[in-house]
Amino acid sequence: MTAKSESDSVGLHRAGLGKPLSIALGLVLVLVVVVSLGLGRFHISPGKVMGLLVSHVIPLDVFWTETDIRVVELIRLPRILMAVLIGAGLAVAGASLQGIFRNPLVGPQIIGVSSGASFGGVLAILLFESQVWTIGLAFVFGLAAVFIVYFMSRIDGRSPVLTLVLAGVVTSAFFSALVSLVKYLADPYDKLPAIVFWLMGSLATVTHQKLLIACVPVLLAGAALYLMAFRINVLSLGDEEAEALGIRVGINRWLVLICVTMISSALVSVCGVIGWVGLVVPHIGRMVVGPDHRVLLPASALFGAIYLLVIDDLARTLTPAEIPIGIITAVIGAPVFGYLLKRTQARGWGGA
Repeated sequence: MTAKSESDSVGLHRAGLGKPLSIALGLVLVLVVVVSLGLGRFHISPGKVMGLLVSHVIPLDVFWTETDIRVVELIRLPRILMAVLIGAGLAVAGASLQGIFRNPLVGPQIIGVSSGASFGGVLAILLFESQVWTIGLAFVFGLAAVFIVYFMSRIDGRSPVLTLVLAGVVTSAFFSALVSLVKYLADPYDKLPAIVFWLMGSLATVTHQKLLIACVPVLLAGAALYLMAFRINVLSLGDEEAEALGIRVGINRWLVLICVTMISSALVSVCGVIGWVGLVVPHIGRMVVGPDHRVLLPASALFGAIYLLVIDDLARTLTPAEIPIGIITAVIGAPVFGYLLKRTQARGWGGA
């Protein structure tokens, strides 16, 4: 058997794992959600959590208190669903970007979305007291960042990958400098602490309203990326191969970038900057199911949801004072990413 045919057989074997793996990961996610709903200073047993949730569908004898209901449904449920949404959204965004750029080091930050959204958010915190302004400006400047990258990278009607990446780096540096300027101008006793805490990323202030605001763009963009999974596969072969197969490279690449922008800016706007998820999680998915994005995107979404939910559980239970989730994702993500990079570099980034 040749090396190519052996690689193809391995890829087909991994792709065949997609459906049973998704079912298994879905069950694990449900289990982690139930356990997470009971974790915290006010402990609630998994049995009570399950009974409380199932009672909305099937009538059950009540063996929980009104306090249990308020803690689970009003306080913990929106936060946990947001953690699931963020983990899944960032993982899908990262996997899509790594596919179209053919580069495992690419994440949502590469196109400047995170930095642009961060600037919009800190500007709103500095000038306004309204959460609506924070969400709105973060989204607007996230979109502005990707359009700046677009115009900077256009050469003779095309956007070469290297030029696009470099434009993203420049744009990120520019908005990061603006964020530093806002922090310098902020009131050190009032605004500055709020800005610093928001930039570290946290789910402590999540509400049902924020969840709904983030849910709509993330689910729409995530569904669009899944429908484009085959095109992402073709784009990952390279521009010449994609064009030879009839794929319009420029348009499809920018459709992916716009979807990633929607996901990243929406999540940054409600929870601050949470890094490394879009870099690390797609590697895990690729090592398990292979590089076919029709299987990789759902697997990455489930891996990302479980990963960030566990990280959030650690953030609110490790110490008496809650640790910003962005700190933990960086502390865990950096060495894990280094290990994965070391493990896969000899065999290629596809992980085959």
